[in-house]
Amino acid sequence: MGIVKGRSKACLFVVFLFILSCGFCVFAQESSNEKRKVYIVHLGARQHDDPELVSESHQRMLESVFESPEAARKSIIYNYHHGFSGFSARLTDSQAKQLSDRPDVFSVSPNRMVQLQSTRVYDYLGLSPTFPKGILHETNMGSDVVIGFLDSGIWPESPAFNDEGLGPIPKHWKGKCVAGEGFDPAKHCNKKLVGAKYYTDGWDEMFPGERISEEEYMLSPRGLGGHGTTVASIAASSFVPNVSYGGLAPGVMRGGAPKARIAMYKVVWDREFQGSSVVHMLKAFDEAINDGVDVLSVSIGGILPSGPYQEDNMALGSFHAVMKGIPVVAGAANTGPAASTVSNVAPWLLTVAATNIDRTFYVDMTFGNNITMIGQAQHTGKELSAGLVYLEDYQNDTSPIPGKVFLTFVKEDWEMTSALVAASSNQASGMIVARSTDQQSDVVYKTPYIYVDHEVGAKILRYIRSTSSPTIKISAGKTLVGRPIATQVCGFSSRGPNPISPPILKPDIAAPGMTILAATSEAFPDSYGGYILGTGTSFATPVVSGLVALLKALHPDWSPAALKSAIMTSAWKTDPSGDPIFAEGQPRKLADPFDYGAGLVNMERAKDPGLVYDMNVDDYIHFFCASGYNETAITILVGKPTRCSSPLPSILDFNYPAITIPDLEEEVTITRTVTNVGPVDSVYRAVVEPPQGVKIVVEPETLVFEQNTKKLGFKVRVSSSHKSNTGYFFGSFTWTDGTRNVTIPLSVRTRVLNP
Repeated sequence: MGIVKGRSKACLFVVFLFILSCGFCVFAQESSNEKRKVYIVHLGARQHDDPELVSESHQRMLESVFESPEAARKSIIYNYHHGFSGFSARLTDSQAKQLSDRPDVFSVSPNRMVQLQSTRVYDYLGLSPTFPKGILHETNMGSDVVIGFLDSGIWPESPAFNDEGLGPIPKHWKGKCVAGEGFDPAKHCNKKLVGAKYYTDGWDEMFPGERISEEEYMLSPRGLGGHGTTVASIAASSFVPNVSYGGLAPGVMRGGAPKARIAMYKVVWDREFQGSSVVHMLKAFDEAINDGVDVLSVSIGGILPSGPYQEDNMALGSFHAVMKGIPVVAGAANTGPAASTVSNVAPWLLTVAATNIDRTFYVDMTFGNNITMIGQAQHTGKELSAGLVYLEDYQNDTSPIPGKVFLTFVKEDWEMTSALVAASSNQASGMIVARSTDQQSDVVYKTPYIYVDHEVGAKILRYIRSTSSPTIKISAGKTLVGRPIATQVCGFSSRGPNPISPPILKPDIAAPGMTILAATSEAFPDSYGGYILGTGTSFATPVVSGLVALLKALHPDWSPAALKSAIMTSAWKTDPSGDPIFAEGQPRKLADPFDYGAGLVNMERAKDPGLVYDMNVDDYIHFFCASGYNETAITILVGKPTRCSSPLPSILDFNYPAITIPDLEEEVTITRTVTNVGPVDSVYRAVVEPPQGVKIVVEPETLVFEQNTKKLGFKVRVSSSHKSNTGYFFGSFTWTDGTRNVTIPLSVRTRVLNP
């Protein structure tokens, strides 16, 4: 009896301690100073069609980790309840951990910042409105398509966004313009700019200590910095005559789809374009899906590839858009030319690399000996006459020599910056930079900053040494179009192979992204009357977005994967004139698929590709299973019960319009399926250009399509004759009916022994 009684007292004491400790836990939860941060909780496909029911489920989930319903409600920043299910909220690390442990949660990740990637274009690509036929006329220049932009806002007064000649707003459009600082929907929106929204919730957590300033940030869809205005005008500007940048690149400005409608989702708040919060981006994706956009253009990406897709909320937001039939076009980033620097590598994205176009800017340099040479320069100032000196002669001279033009030689890119600083500190009136690379200049200066090669630089130096008073006269800037400008993948354009999923080719396609004349904010410091010469994959991206809009207008029933396939399989492997495409770098080389993906976009061929490598949700489930994602996570993401096969499927069999084999040891057999979108009765035969030392066998060698046969599968057997480990070798594989050539790149690396 005594023992039992003693045990009872002990139990009561333990219970008391338990109650006390639990009470303390609750008290600690209520009064804890544990810092809250912004987290994104991704719940995959919606479980309800009613957005309000979706939001209520979010509230209930949050209540499980908060002390009261009111606290849970106050923690929410955004509910994502239109295109997919999820929310962003202010959470402690422990609360985030509790949510991530739930079986009905796909992923929980902290908010992060991503970066913006920063008139001749369409004529260069063979799309002229003066042609009597072509995709521009066949689609009424994209009049029924709405392109959504996730960017830094818009300058609505720009002539690029005039709605002259446009018909009624497409009936499927459900979006709206939201009023804000300096933005009146009744005044600033029209039949061209049909949607404009902005997102600021959660500012204090995302930008701690930084007050929202209406003068600095414009709490509205209006964009001061100009980036959003630029990308929107590149994709969909109306016709604007007599445009130039300080006299450079004169002509008529127009977008790729000149009559397409524009919806701006302002998600970038850093005026220097250093970042955008993925919390805002996800809300923009969610609302854009509900608004009825037809194409999404996202000139934003991480500095470096961002890791697994469940941690990449931009990839997840875009995935849900693609599942709703909305193609998403994104930039490859501007961290090239090093390998494996490409961003936006999810296979459902159309990822764009940047090339130049057949246009450059130059000045005439006439020296005191009456010899004239030309140099590359984006000079917007007037003609200049000055003395000429060799910079290295004054390296140790502390007294500035104002008004002179300096000559210097550089080998590395960073030396060019140093040269500019030296010229500025010496109060130079201009600079001639002699360098070993033929990389084009993308910097605009009102004072001459001239590029020449080493040979020309040596001639100039000999002239300087030949006289006691060397002089130079520099003309105003001039524009040269056409030969001899060679097409190159720009040095800044980020390169493959794909660092996250090596068998998935990235980038997918290339488009002009160098010195593109476009509209900008009149508040932007480098604006010339509201126009700018933009350089970066940020500006190659909307080139493709505008062209995707045309293609979707022509084929509204095609899936995003079919549109992407048509663009990739029809791309130029040379420039439009038939000359090789090079890739800038050290050394310069012929471009390969890791530089430009499938090649340079060729929209007149893309409109009639013949065959497409189409994909649906089952193909993406194949990708996730092959990538090692668990079945529960896949089920949550796609909203469809999923069972991965055993053994797991091969990622090499993912129906992508490219074949990339990172580690070929023994012979592999790869499968693909093509869908006929051309003439009903068609016969295609296989043509292979194998990578060096690689054997390719296609089975069958002929595909026969008829009324009841729209899709056909085939196998590609790949083996290597290399006896040692190699780098990548490249080739191509084409199905041809004699008129249409459906070409995909082949990229193969042999690994006899993996290290």
